[in-house]
Amino acid sequence: MICETIEDFAAALPPMRPILGLDLGEKTIGVAASDGILSSANAVETIKRKKFGLDAARLLEIAGGREAGGIILGLPRNMDGSEGPRCQSTRAFARNLERLTELPIGYWDERLSTVAAERALIEADLTRKRRKEVIDAVAASYILQGALDRLRHVRAGN
Repeated sequence: MICETIEDFAAALPPMRPILGLDLGEKTIGVAASDGILSSANAVETIKRKKFGLDAARLLEIAGGREAGGIILGLPRNMDGSEGPRCQSTRAFARNLERLTELPIGYWDERLSTVAAERALIEADLTRKRRKEVIDAVAASYILQGALDRLRHVRAGN
């Protein structure tokens, strides 16, 4: 089930189950996971993209292993809020993934998440090589944390 709003996503989530956050790139997919009480997001891994079937199988393996209750995909809107080809690609990925899982799938505006992740990794004094290895998973954790923070407000009725 694809949820267009975070409110719909919140309503579809089972209680006390973590959420996966994804940063879809052309060559990699950054994966992050929350804790069961949906308070914090942590980078999990970066998947090197192959074919959709293989990528989806790995994502669903991670989701199953963590008993995830939903998936948030970063939606790469343009800076003016409009949707371009990358958003269309993300939505197509979600539609294809929806055919393979019952988990609710939601979107979160990911503008500047990679920039924020890069800054954090530079501040942590990671080498350029190490930053390249983890940037997508860290960006996924920024995307997921933004969604978790909003979910907390939605659930509180704000």
